[in-house]
Amino acid sequence: MKHPTVIFILLISLFSTLLTSSIHARSSHNKAIMTINGFGKNEDGGGPSECDGKYHSDNKLVVALSTRWYNHGKRCSKFIKIHYKDRSVKAKVVDECDSSRGCKNNIVDASKAVWKALRVPKSQWGEAKVTWSDA
Repeated sequence: MKHPTVIFILLISLFSTLLTSSIHARSSHNKAIMTINGFGKNEDGGGPSECDGKYHSDNKLVVALSTRWYNHGKRCSKFIKIHYKDRSVKAKVVDECDSSRGCKNNIVDASKAVWKALRVPKSQWGEAKVTWSDA
């Protein structure tokens, strides 16, 4: 009779730990530099996106994340919430901004649609300090 009780307690403990970790990951705000990227064919983003092998329109709310945040594709097709000043927007992760190819470790490489949704003045497009979290 002891074994089922011990197993039950261990399962409850594991579930509690996973739930707490999940809540923390979703509520933490990562400081980042948002850069602008073209995800379409023949744009500055290079080839098709890592997550789905497709190109994406500048009118879509999509991003590429630095290698450590991209996390071997674990954030592929998931949404993040980007915060800029008093505004925020949800964008889909479609690509990696490869740190081994010159992308810094704190980059959210965003489409023009993201910049427009955050109402960043066009004269300031290029780099902006933002925070982001899993949506």
